[in-house]
Amino acid sequence: MSDEQDTFAGTMPVREGYGFDTVRLERWMAEHVESFSGPLTIEQFKGGQSNPTYKLLTPRCAYVMRRKPPGAILKGAHAVEREAKVIAALGQAGFPVAHMYGLCVDEEVIGTSFYVMEMVEGRIFWDGTFPGISREGRPAYFDAMNATLARLHQIDYRSIGLAEYGKSGDYISRQIGLWTKQYLGDEDAGRDPNMDRLIDWLPAHIPPGNETTIVHGDFRCDNMIFHPTEPRVIAVLDWELSTLGDPLADFAYHAMMYRMPYNVLAGISGVEVESLNIPSESDYVRAYCRRTGRDGIANYAYYLAFNFFRLAAILHGIKGRVVRGTAVSAHASRRSESFPQLAKLAWQQVR
Repeated sequence: MSDEQDTFAGTMPVREGYGFDTVRLERWMAEHVESFSGPLTIEQFKGGQSNPTYKLLTPRCAYVMRRKPPGAILKGAHAVEREAKVIAALGQAGFPVAHMYGLCVDEEVIGTSFYVMEMVEGRIFWDGTFPGISREGRPAYFDAMNATLARLHQIDYRSIGLAEYGKSGDYISRQIGLWTKQYLGDEDAGRDPNMDRLIDWLPAHIPPGNETTIVHGDFRCDNMIFHPTEPRVIAVLDWELSTLGDPLADFAYHAMMYRMPYNVLAGISGVEVESLNIPSESDYVRAYCRRTGRDGIANYAYYLAFNFFRLAAILHGIKGRVVRGTAVSAHASRRSESFPQLAKLAWQQVR
């Protein structure tokens, strides 16, 4: 079994350099969080590579806080304000997210913008094989993920106040431009020949179509909380990369778990899918298409190449933060080691 569960699950003492004025936070929560009553005890979650996430414990209940990281950050990055907006809107629409208590953009409180949300109690699976789940029960967990993402893509974003949450159309072109710029702009992390090839190839082969929905951007099993005993998603987490975009690209990012190496970001490539009773990749794609009224995904291989490129660019950015000593997670160095492997996988989808 993967050791991701032990490495990234749970909390730890607040890392050096990531602390803040607890008294000021407590004062803000007393004014903005319903039924809040201190005192606060604060721990930091182990997982997460971008926005530091904390568990706020009180004698009565627990909360979760996500904040921008301290120090200099890239323009537009770590936008906790956007996370708070989409979580609040989706909660109003009945989609499974944590209840949003409040957003604070006053940096005088703890030094950066932050938001506080409900602490949802359930199970997070950091291992894509869903260890601890019976062979008979495992398909239902995969089906729950599939159904949840299909549901997200069918929400009318205009009706829930997210018409201005992103641009309509040309999602892939804009994403290629964004991550190319990020990749080329981070000289500390170095260059990779496969990434350089993809920068030329991907823009020249973008599939037709301008369908626009809410996209999560990082839909993996470890970004979901499952019911304590049932195969049901009760909260989707980590909306930092969400926007308006192409639902097929969003689905392919999720489905690339089938081609992601085991032990890398909840990948299941290389495991015995049939013996574990995990649905095949083709069956998983068909289930999503059935739920969303599609007759297959014509350019599936392109969407996979694009997503491996995009994720490689994200890990390249993490590598840069490791080199500069500004990485949020203590395990960022381990994550960034997968960068060249993912760049190679991206080019393999093309070939």
